[in-house]
Amino acid sequence: MLRAGLLLAARSETVRKVVERAPYTRGVVKRFVAGETVEDALRATGALTDQGLLVTLDHLGEDTLDSLQARAVVDAYVSLLARLDKGAEVSVKLTALGQTIDEDLALENARLICQAADAVGTTVTLDMEDHTTVDSTLRVVAELRRDFPGTGAVIQAYLRRAEEYCADLAYEGSRVRLCKGAYAAVEPVAFTSAQEVDKSYVRCMKVLMAGHGYPMFATHDPCLIEIAGTLAVVNRRSHDAYEYQMLYGVRQAEQLRLAGLGAQVRVYVPYGQEWYGYLMRRLAERPANLAFFLRSLTSKS
Repeated sequence: MLRAGLLLAARSETVRKVVERAPYTRGVVKRFVAGETVEDALRATGALTDQGLLVTLDHLGEDTLDSLQARAVVDAYVSLLARLDKGAEVSVKLTALGQTIDEDLALENARLICQAADAVGTTVTLDMEDHTTVDSTLRVVAELRRDFPGTGAVIQAYLRRAEEYCADLAYEGSRVRLCKGAYAAVEPVAFTSAQEVDKSYVRCMKVLMAGHGYPMFATHDPCLIEIAGTLAVVNRRSHDAYEYQMLYGVRQAEQLRLAGLGAQVRVYVPYGQEWYGYLMRRLAERPANLAFFLRSLTSKS
C-alpha cells in the first residue's frame, strides 16, 4: 500500500508542489540526483570514474507532450554526449522524446541521440517505463539496433512476461538491463508481491546469463547480487561479460566493494530539474529511502 501510494504521488501535481516547497527537500534530492546542470552531471561522472566505476547518465524528464519540448531533450543529450569521457554512456526515456505523441517521433529523436553517442564511441540504453509502453519501447529498440547494435534494452522483472522478453533478447551483442520495476502496474500484467518479483528476477537472470548477450543487473539486493556472481561462475562468464548497475547515492560502499573485486559496476546518475517523479519512485522502492527522506524534511541535520 505504501509503495502504491508513493507511485500515485509521483503523478500528483498537488503532492509535487508540497514536496518541492518543503524547506529541506533539496538536501535530500542531492543524495539521489547529481544536480540540475550538465556541469553537475559531469562533476559526478568524473568522481565516480576516478573510483573505477562506470556511469550511465539520465537527463530527467518524461511525458513530453509536444515536439519542441522533445527536441529540447534531444539537444540536451547531444550537448552532454559531446563532453562525456570514457566509461560513461546515457540512459534515455522515450516518453521524454515524444513517445506519447507518436512512436515514430520518439524513434527519430532517439536515433539522433544514438548518432551523437556513436560519434564519441559510447552507447545509449532506452529506459523502460510504464507497462503500457513496453511493446512500443521494444519496437524502437529493435529499429535502432539495425544501425546501432549496442543500443541497450531494459526489462522489468515485475512484469509477468519478463522471462519471455529476456529470452527474446539474449542474443549475441544484445545489452539488456534487468531491473525489478519502479512503476505501478495492475495484477494481470505484473507480479505484485516482493517475493514473486524476486523469483521472476532470478528466472530472468538465469536466462540472460545462459544466453549470448551482455546482461546488466540493476539491483541493490545482496541476495540477487550473490546469485548473479554464482551464475557467472556456472556459465563461465568473465567479469567483463556482464555488469552490475546501482543508483547514484545508494549503497556506495557496495559499489566500490564489487569494483574492487574486478566486477563491472555502473552507476545510474540522474540530473536535471525534473527530479520529482524520479525521487518518488526511488522512495517507493526501498522503505529505508523513505525513512531517510522523512527525517530530512523535519531536521536540518
